[in-house]
Amino acid sequence: MKKELRLSGSGGQGLILAGIIIAESAIISNINAVQSQSYGPEARGGASKSEVILSDEEINFPKVICPDLLLCLTQKSYDQYGKNIKENGILIVDSCVDIGDNININKFYKIPIIKTAKEKIGKEMVANIVALGAIKELTQIISTDNLKNAILARVPQGSENLNMRAFEEGQLLIKNM
Repeated sequence: MKKELRLSGSGGQGLILAGIIIAESAIISNINAVQSQSYGPEARGGASKSEVILSDEEINFPKVICPDLLLCLTQKSYDQYGKNIKENGILIVDSCVDIGDNININKFYKIPIIKTAKEKIGKEMVANIVALGAIKELTQIISTDNLKNAILARVPQGSENLNMRAFEEGQLLIKNM
């Protein structure tokens, strides 16, 4: 088993944290994990991505070449990374992203991640955790308990309940499709 994930969007959306959480939950699950990140020089609003490789074998190269799962929370991130995904990969885009008509991916999900964070949770800043809930439901790579434990270990103290609600809303986005 080897899975490559790329989470992309804008700086400030928490996707680097989301990648770290996925990697840590994999390690808790006795799965090898490597996480890397890149972002523009802007503190907020510039392009950013977090890449995670999960494998039951040794990971020799730490960069994602062609992801099994690609998350795009912004139009810019889709424009930059949306064409580079494995044939049987999963593409998740926020409902604000225009993907055009020529989509050749079987597992494509356009879901209101940011809107859910804003309207159901009341905080756009938890869109990354909403996305983690959706990713969990679509991939089933890591157990819910291990992912929740990794989230709780990384989110700011006092925001645990808020983040657990965000995670559950992300799961519901997929379950209710």
